[in-house]
Amino acid sequence: MLYSKLRERHQVKVISFKRQYPRIFFPGRTQQDFSQEVDPIESEPLVDSINPISWVRTFLRIKMEKPDLLIFKYWMPFFAPCYASILFLTRLFTITKSLFICDNIIPHERRGGDLFLTRLALRFVDYFIVQSKVVRDDLLRFRPDADYREVPHPVYSIFKSHYSRDQAREKLGIHEERVILFFGYVRAYKGLEYLIRALPLVLEKVDVKLVVAGEFYEDRGKYERLIKGLGLGERVLLVDRYVPNEEVGVYFSVCDVVVLPYVSATQSGILQIAYNFNKPVITTAVGGLPEVVGEGRTGFIVPPKDPEALAGAILRFFEEGAGFSENIAREKEKYSWDKMVEAVESLVGS
Repeated sequence: MLYSKLRERHQVKVISFKRQYPRIFFPGRTQQDFSQEVDPIESEPLVDSINPISWVRTFLRIKMEKPDLLIFKYWMPFFAPCYASILFLTRLFTITKSLFICDNIIPHERRGGDLFLTRLALRFVDYFIVQSKVVRDDLLRFRPDADYREVPHPVYSIFKSHYSRDQAREKLGIHEERVILFFGYVRAYKGLEYLIRALPLVLEKVDVKLVVAGEFYEDRGKYERLIKGLGLGERVLLVDRYVPNEEVGVYFSVCDVVVLPYVSATQSGILQIAYNFNKPVITTAVGGLPEVVGEGRTGFIVPPKDPEALAGAILRFFEEGAGFSENIAREKEKYSWDKMVEAVESLVGS
């Protein structure tokens, strides 16, 4: 989506990964996006995250193209040796400038060496775009001199819905009147456990179904045991797989509200998918999420790791949330990709 917007005013070429993660380090089942509904992008798959020869080849390709600016998407220190090597060679042998669009500076799940690798990754970068205040603050801890712009995470308007609410429910075999959606990869920091623990409290007052759509990046069994132990077998639908583009609209059409019970966060692409479909969001007061969710207007914000507060917010939504979707339709205009492009242009002076 950024590529498409940049191309409206600039010449853009994309260099992509041959291999993003070695299999031994990848917690999921597939690294390939098999979506049928995609906006085609011409790209060169040159970068192997663990093969230094590919880093040199990538630099040589960059040197040949002579771009004014290199834009990297940065989200974890695992890529620091690869990115820093390409950037070091670029700085040494060209006049090309570089920019990181930062999803995170500090990873959600920290490992030994992360601080060293983060410093390495950021060392040779000229400009930065951060998408929340918490990421800005993390950036300035490592690079107090950083030349940056703060731009909210744009809405994922690439996703479309081909289903009405009733059609989506028929497709998924859902008959309950109210539906809650947890969407995206399941990892410990996303707090699904606390949403499951909140569900019995919700069911004391209203009939509801929880749909969990996304591949499990940790032990699925512990969630199944929790669901069984709480007697929620018929109330939770687990869709344990990567959801391709053409199916995203089914899950957001089927639900009334999206819940992000995160334990930690910076910002969330899932939240911006929800806004694309005008779906209200209940989330936790972590990272930059409260910057996007308008309390009592587009959703509710609760403390993390608090099933009782989460259940209360869900019940409150079903009582008071009738106008939230209309509020989101107006609110999401400020989360456009044009603002991201304008930030890039303002940093490089073009």
